[in-house]
Amino acid sequence: MDKVLYVAMTGARENMYAQQAHANNLANATTTGFKSDFEQARAMRVLGEGFESRVYSMSERPGTDMDSGTLMQTGRDLDVAVEGDGWIAIQGPDGNEVYTRNGSLQINAANQLVTGSGLPVIGAGGIPIIIPPAENITIGNDGTITIRPLGENAVEIALVDQIKLVQPENGQLFKGRDGFMHTDNDVPLPQALNAQLRSGYLEASNVNAISELTAMIGLQRQFEMQVKMMKTAEEMSTSASEILSLS
Repeated sequence: MDKVLYVAMTGARENMYAQQAHANNLANATTTGFKSDFEQARAMRVLGEGFESRVYSMSERPGTDMDSGTLMQTGRDLDVAVEGDGWIAIQGPDGNEVYTRNGSLQINAANQLVTGSGLPVIGAGGIPIIIPPAENITIGNDGTITIRPLGENAVEIALVDQIKLVQPENGQLFKGRDGFMHTDNDVPLPQALNAQLRSGYLEASNVNAISELTAMIGLQRQFEMQVKMMKTAEEMSTSASEILSLS
C-alpha cells in the first residue's frame, strides 16, 4: 500500500515544483528580454538495496526557450534590442561575464553604462564601458557608442567604445540562478562582429501567458488527483486493518 502513497506523494511534490517554473514564467511575462523556461516530468527508478520495483516522479527544467520576443519601439537613445541570436555581454553579480537580451540601458553615477538592474555593460576590450559627460549619446547597429562631448560643437563626435555582442551556438548557454545566461565554467565568448542591435527598441518577453496559465491549471488538477490517491490509499489501509483485526 505504501507504494501507492509513495508514487502519489512524489507526484504531488513534483507538481508543486512544476507550478513554480510556470509561475515564474508567468510572473516575467512583461519582463524585457526574458526567456521562458521549459518544464517536463519523468518517472525515475528508486535505487538502493533490494529489487528496483518502485518509481517516483521528477520534474525538471530541460532548457530555456531561446525564441526572440516582439520588438517594441521606445524611441529612447539608450534602449537597444538585439537582432537575431545575439546577446549583450554584461558583468554579472559575481564579477563573471554573463549575457542578457534586456537592452534597457542607463548611465549610473560613476558614468558606467549599466543595465536596468545596475550591472555594467562590457565593451570590446572586455571591461565595463565608461561614458564621458556628453550632450547626447548614440548607439549604432553594430554596438558602437558615439557621443557629442559637453561644450563641443555639434560636428565634434567622439567614439567611446563598442558594446560586446556574442552569438553562441545552440546549447552553449544555460540560464543560471541569477536569471542571466552563462557558459560552462563561465568562460567568456568571443565578440561577434556580425551581431546587430536596433537602437530605440526593446525586446519583449517571449512568454506565452495563455500557455503558461493553461499549464498551471493542468498541474493543479494533477495535484488534486495525487491528493485524492493518497486519501484513497489511507482509506484502503484503514479498511484492511479493520478486516485483519476481525480474524
